[in-house]
Amino acid sequence: MRRRLFAGALVVLAVAFAALGVWQLERRAWKLDLIARVEARAHAAPRSLGALSGLGAGDAYARVRVSGAFDHDRETLTQALTERGAGWWVLTPLRTDAGVVLVNRGFVPAERRDPVARIAGQVAGVVTVTGLVRASEPGGGFLRRNDPAAGRWYSRDVAAIAAAKGLGPTAPVFIDADGTPNPGGYPVGGLTVVTFRNAHLAYALTWFALSAMSLGGVFGVLRSRSAA
Repeated sequence: MRRRLFAGALVVLAVAFAALGVWQLERRAWKLDLIARVEARAHAAPRSLGALSGLGAGDAYARVRVSGAFDHDRETLTQALTERGAGWWVLTPLRTDAGVVLVNRGFVPAERRDPVARIAGQVAGVVTVTGLVRASEPGGGFLRRNDPAAGRWYSRDVAAIAAAKGLGPTAPVFIDADGTPNPGGYPVGGLTVVTFRNAHLAYALTWFALSAMSLGGVFGVLRSRSAA
């Protein structure tokens, strides 16, 4: 009786593990489709933004072009770790005819944190920015919360930055500027990393292996029963 119950439990586990393997294969197909769509957006010709109100997280990584004037007095620095090392992202409000949108103008090292140290890059007048739409990053970084009152930012939280800087109505996303050089060389744009973790095939193979081991256990139990 115990062997029969044990064999039944192993069969249930085998079916469950196999189902999880199939689910991971489905997740892999979804992830590959997502990667393909994002790659297509990121490398498409930039579309001009005539309106900001319709932008959202669903537009992430779309390549866009927008014109306006930077409000450098209200820039925000958020901590960054890039291929160039640790430093800061420079997020500056861009005031356009359609409203305000935050632009991540790029990376600056610690010695260029002060705007005075990169004064040539504080361009005035109407500019045109080309870049990728990015979703807001609410809350903060790993184990570190944004502290607007102290001016400590660990993530690019659009709503919180807009509130802290008194920007008024602001697009719910930000734009990562492309690598077009800024006067003086800073900030350094074009450092967007477009990668998505895709380990679903490995997970699927693990679940299928566990399913096979469970079925092997069933055969072992049945064999021992017949031998008894």
